[in-house]
Amino acid sequence: MNFLLSEEQMALVDSVSNLLRDKCDALRVHKIFNTPGDAQFDVELWIAFCEMGGPAIIVPEEHGGLGLELVDLAIVAEALGKAVAPLPFLGHSLATIAISIGGSDTQKAKWLPLLASGEVLGTVALCEGKSGWMPDQWTLTGSNLTGIKSLVPNADEADLMVVGTAEGLALVEKDANYTTVRIDSADRTRPLDTVTFDGAAAEALPSGKDATARLIDAAAVLIAADSFGGAEHCVNMSVEYAKMREQYGQPIAGFQGLRYQLVAMALATEPSRGLYWYAAHAWNAIPDKASHAASQAKAHLADTYLQVTRDTVEAHGGIGFTWEHDTHLYMKRAMINWAWLGSPTRHRLRAADLAGW
Repeated sequence: MNFLLSEEQMALVDSVSNLLRDKCDALRVHKIFNTPGDAQFDVELWIAFCEMGGPAIIVPEEHGGLGLELVDLAIVAEALGKAVAPLPFLGHSLATIAISIGGSDTQKAKWLPLLASGEVLGTVALCEGKSGWMPDQWTLTGSNLTGIKSLVPNADEADLMVVGTAEGLALVEKDANYTTVRIDSADRTRPLDTVTFDGAAAEALPSGKDATARLIDAAAVLIAADSFGGAEHCVNMSVEYAKMREQYGQPIAGFQGLRYQLVAMALATEPSRGLYWYAAHAWNAIPDKASHAASQAKAHLADTYLQVTRDTVEAHGGIGFTWEHDTHLYMKRAMINWAWLGSPTRHRLRAADLAGW
């Protein structure tokens, strides 16, 4: 059995990495992060990402997509996480997945080609209150939705929302009766909104009830992949800084205490790649294990990412605390990854329930 990425998958990662290298260096991310007013996303980068087929990865071929699997989308999420790319990738990808697995033939034919090309920007509205991420916590109901969803990615810019309801999943278009308020969250590279629905017209996804758990699982995998990419970048960034920075006439990489810290960061990060790879593979190929694997991956990698960013700040000494340095971008992304879709504790409890504890 081959446990490595295929040549095609490596080429996909290289293509995304080259795009980010050309159009999304650290200075560009800082500029987006520091732009006055409500943070949005890098429109120029999103257009380029759409032109190279990024949103089409998991769309079936009959609807204008590449017809690939979740692991292919996840390795792209890892690459984006390495660059803390300011893109609406997460919400858009999950909206696409929701329609692909829960929509009617008519809904798929109408929306998937537009989502694959990026002509329509999608997102998902899942959370209610402070921590109501799971389907059994959703209370909105009916074909005219009234209520509030929180922590919705790019709701203000989205043309189409997939909303989690008590009956399953439903589509809400841009001109429906709802208002958005941008949250001043830590991570301004991935803006979040509070959405208030006031009798908003909603069209149910026929298989939405059955698709809710799979949508949560896909979200957990993408968050885990993003977290791995960010954590790995922080490890590499810390190692390179330790080789370059001198103190007492020698590189600080020679100090035993820092060496141990860098090794611990690497050992915590690198082996966890397999967690999200397996969870993504299970989503397509081993459905009875997918939910357990997805929650385990989200829980472990969200915790790991947050700790690695803390260690990265320490490894960089005084400059690690400054606004101008990159470390705060990664720490703030790690904070949102830790909280979005539920805390690691919540997902460990879910995994325990699924395992029959």
